[in-house]
Amino acid sequence: MFRSKWESFFVLFMLMLFLTGLFLALYPHIQGAVVDRRMNWEAEVFLRRVVGDPEDGTPNIVILPTAPETEESRQHKELWDAMTAYNQRIYEEGQSAFSSSNAYRTASFALTDYSLPDETFGVISIPKLELEMPLYLGATDENMADGAAVLSETSIPIGGANTNTVIAGHRGWGGASYFRYITDLTLGDEVIITNLWETLRYQVVGTKIIESHEIENILIQPGRDMITLLTCHPYASGGKQRYLVYCERISESENKEISYG
Repeated sequence: MFRSKWESFFVLFMLMLFLTGLFLALYPHIQGAVVDRRMNWEAEVFLRRVVGDPEDGTPNIVILPTAPETEESRQHKELWDAMTAYNQRIYEEGQSAFSSSNAYRTASFALTDYSLPDETFGVISIPKLELEMPLYLGATDENMADGAAVLSETSIPIGGANTNTVIAGHRGWGGASYFRYITDLTLGDEVIITNLWETLRYQVVGTKIIESHEIENILIQPGRDMITLLTCHPYASGGKQRYLVYCERISESENKEISYG
């Protein structure tokens, strides 16, 4: 009898040990799936708020290439004017503040100061990777955990010549993908930015691996309308290098023209 009870206890103990190990093995994947779903949900909330949902009658305030807003009717005009001035200033100053440590972390704008409900500035979509993430201003730890982040002292992603928006994302973190697979992007692949005013389309024109201090590789390139995706490299290396994906605006002549400088 004693032996039978001991054997039952041992089997139960081994079963619990197995289930605990299984849970620990699956936890990062479960957590990652939850984070991925949360980011997708936040992106959807932003797109419904800005683009509008035909089913619920929300107005569409996105600028389409064929029907741009006028200056008088532009939504959040004060913020637009401040951001265009910011982009012009950093270009004219040669992004001089970008060289200081942690300059890329501090958000250039607090969107709630302009009567917006939160700090989500837009959505980045990469069709090839089936990736859609909310976009925030300033590469703080919080913003990087919540989605993709625009490095401060680089251009705000509203388009225009003499701009280069550097968008950082984790190379996978906490079981979620983030920018883990951007190394799969090749020439011509599309990257889409939907901001508070319109949808901007870019295509991949090049990639590069750099050291973390080589910021000259992510500065504004005069005359070009660009975004640059940035993540750590190699994967799971602790961030020794950076992997860059350079993207340039598609059909710029069909969209509204903005030029800084």
